[in-house]
Amino acid sequence: MGDRPKVALIAGPTASGKSALALALAERTGGVIVNADASQVYRDLRVLSARPSPGEEARAEHRLFGHVDGAVAYSAAAWAAAARAAIAAAHDAGMPAILVGGTGLYIRTLLDGIAPVPEIDPEVRATVRTLPILEAHAALGREDPDAAARLPSTDSARIARALEVVRSTGRTLADWQRNKAGGIGGTVDLAPLVLLPPRDWLRARCDARFEAMLASGAIEEVEALGERALDARLPVMRAIGVREIIAWRAGTTDRATMIAAAQAATRQYAKRQYTWLTHQPPAHWTRHNEQLDTVDKRNIVIKLLIYSLTR
Repeated sequence: MGDRPKVALIAGPTASGKSALALALAERTGGVIVNADASQVYRDLRVLSARPSPGEEARAEHRLFGHVDGAVAYSAAAWAAAARAAIAAAHDAGMPAILVGGTGLYIRTLLDGIAPVPEIDPEVRATVRTLPILEAHAALGREDPDAAARLPSTDSARIARALEVVRSTGRTLADWQRNKAGGIGGTVDLAPLVLLPPRDWLRARCDARFEAMLASGAIEEVEALGERALDARLPVMRAIGVREIIAWRAGTTDRATMIAAAQAATRQYAKRQYTWLTHQPPAHWTRHNEQLDTVDKRNIVIKLLIYSLTR
């Protein structure tokens, strides 16, 4: 396979057909599928995160799916370290790695590296995380004006991160990010493909898939998660569908409202992913703008990926 690991990257918004394409490619090439979706890392969310089924996982080797407990606030840095190890193991075994997912932060961290920000002082983090969002944004305006101007006042996660970094380290997050480390973009043979299907088709897929999730165990999955009494701020508790189903089961909303809210959240998430994948990846990355709704269409794309992996 040469000196550099062969890595296919199939990126796209939720419900765009990434997983089916990755599985078909893995069966054709003997490749290892490596998850690059932030929700699919959690053991508690097979149904709601649209993780591959046990039957699908048996058809090809899968890595980094459902390997993290929901009580853990898993980070992009932790995922990137695990992904590097999975890619290296596949290369050592003479197998291509097939990255599949739509989490832009994961993809960017793996390929470009991450800022070497030191561990945040726990007391600083605790103080920052208890601030009301508007107060935190105002504090950021005083301590890191550039970040405050760049971030919407409603983006609680990124505001808190920027504020805790500048308070704990004395340097802004942007300053740390000027010197990223650990990226593998220059050390692998990357065959990237970005799926950007028609938006109307994607929206319809998002709506239909949530209804299918409800019929396939999503309700029971969320009830089991609720019994764990986890912190509501954890990523697993903020996954699309979790809060909506919890509210419905608690009697604070009806089923139709729950479904409409979760479908709307899914569509909004897909829209954000679509926007990021349209503008952020390098211009030379291959974009595919057709819907992958037939075997023939998938086969054409698979042949393109195989060619890119073997040239």
